[in-house]
Amino acid sequence: MRLNEITYTNAVPIDGYGPGFFRIGGEVHEGSVLTGPGGTGSWGGFTDSQSLLELANQVDVLFIGTGADLSHIPSDLRSTLEDAGIGVEIMNSPAACRTYNVLLSEGRRIALALLPV
Repeated sequence: MRLNEITYTNAVPIDGYGPGFFRIGGEVHEGSVLTGPGGTGSWGGFTDSQSLLELANQVDVLFIGTGADLSHIPSDLRSTLEDAGIGVEIMNSPAACRTYNVLLSEGRRIALALLPV
């Protein structure tokens, strides 16, 4: 097996998660989180489209983790993001964390919005 050291750009990987929190780049963040090239901070959930729209020229795809279970996001949120040129992928938060880390290690232009598990 060949092992390669992963160098992340200015975004940091998800180290772990648990009930109500995410550990990102060694820091624990409580509640809903938005992370990507601009750093990591809290996210207001599905009603907070403005912070997601600020990613428009920075990312190609936004992963939205919907908590422990996969659920739909509001259709107006999806259309707002897609109209801004942001691809949207919906999955449960654990799958979103794993997918984000893999694509981040490949140098992709991505961001991640998470609801806690």
